[in-house]
Amino acid sequence: MEFDLNKRHCYYFNEISKIPRGSRNEKAISDYLVSFAKEHGLPYKQDEVWNVIIDKPASPGYEDSVPVIMQAHIDMVCEKNNDVEHDFEKDPLDLYVEDGWLKARGTTLGADDGYGVAYMLAILENDELKHPAISCLFTSMEEIGLLGASNLKKEDLHGKKLINLDGGGEVRTTVSSSGGATGLVHCPVHFEDNAKPAYAVRIRGLKGGHSGALIHKELGNANTLLARILKELQMQGIDVQLACFNGGLKFNAIAREADAVFVSETAPETIEAAVRESEAKIKGEYEFSDPDFRAVFEKAEAPKVIAQKDGDQFLNYLYLMIDGFQHRSVVIEGLTVSSLNAGVVTTKEDEILIEDLIRSALASHTDDMINHLQALADIVGVNFEVTDRYAGWGFTETSGLRKLLREVLKERGIDLKEEAAHGGLECGIFKGLDEELDIITYGPVAEGAHTPEEKLDLASFDRAFAVLCEVLERSR
Repeated sequence: MEFDLNKRHCYYFNEISKIPRGSRNEKAISDYLVSFAKEHGLPYKQDEVWNVIIDKPASPGYEDSVPVIMQAHIDMVCEKNNDVEHDFEKDPLDLYVEDGWLKARGTTLGADDGYGVAYMLAILENDELKHPAISCLFTSMEEIGLLGASNLKKEDLHGKKLINLDGGGEVRTTVSSSGGATGLVHCPVHFEDNAKPAYAVRIRGLKGGHSGALIHKELGNANTLLARILKELQMQGIDVQLACFNGGLKFNAIAREADAVFVSETAPETIEAAVRESEAKIKGEYEFSDPDFRAVFEKAEAPKVIAQKDGDQFLNYLYLMIDGFQHRSVVIEGLTVSSLNAGVVTTKEDEILIEDLIRSALASHTDDMINHLQALADIVGVNFEVTDRYAGWGFTETSGLRKLLREVLKERGIDLKEEAAHGGLECGIFKGLDEELDIITYGPVAEGAHTPEEKLDLASFDRAFAVLCEVLERSR
């Protein structure tokens, strides 16, 4: 299967892949969409957080049909392999095809949610396709807390039907999603001069992945595993004084790598033996879910170190905090109800910051997890705050759009699968703006979101586009 740029959805995916579009860096892609709207003579709106709305009138004969909103987010998670030179602020993605899958060399692909953006642009320019009035809604900063969608008002929703193009799988549609919140743990630190020998422990080999879709697999989190190793060193009587701790790249991705530098007067062979002991235990625990886990021990440099009390407070918090899979549904098989993800740890000039993503389908679970994190912060002596809390999207039994999608797929010999999602979706925000919205999600098969292993099934990319066009044609 080739990546055929003569197909307009492929062409536009290729075009947007040339534009850096990490979260909070969406101005260029937002301006590109505005230029597209101007070039095609379509009315548009661009707001201060770079959301863009482009409207297209109904085809002849569809003037009385209910307008349809299509929606996708324009930002992508920017992850790369450690040995890859790529600047997500300026470099285009390096696309290639392998065994029918579209990939990006050494980085995330941005299929989440580039395929949705490409679909909408291809539909907006197609004057032969018959459809009701269409409003294409391109949202920003979805990957860091649904921030773009949270900036919208009810009057920005130009229709009563909404197709969210951030729910891939080709034969699946999502019927509900979790709410969530961002938790920030601020661990104050003071630095002092150092003359002790310095060492580093580096976590490598973990799979990582989407902290909503994959959290139930209980994959290793590099941040929490590194904290465990350092605490186990201390509990064996080894003196550990932190110089820095950094891990993970995105708060909504399970951390794949983490690094800590510390100083110690304990003999290096004693420290390494203890690291190897912890490594062996962890490898046994993750034998099937993360078999390539390893802990690298090596000498390092640390002209400055964190005051012992400050470093211990941080380490105690990260070691003790609840993280990962918490609750499953007893009604819907395979559905995660609640989870946390200590996605990013960053050492700064005056603090170590832990960025934690809290997800749950139940507001009471979200409250409880927040309370746990706050209580621990009070006990340990660090600061905790909650930002960017958003609502979930509850299941609605009756949906005309879902019925239509089911019929279109059935005619292709496919039974539509309805799934509840643990990941956060902007659908919850849209439903909160207008309770009358009829919402479905749809998209092609893509795998490995939020990791450099991300890939898009090109045959599915074609088929799902054809299904989407037919749904629009039959929305009368």
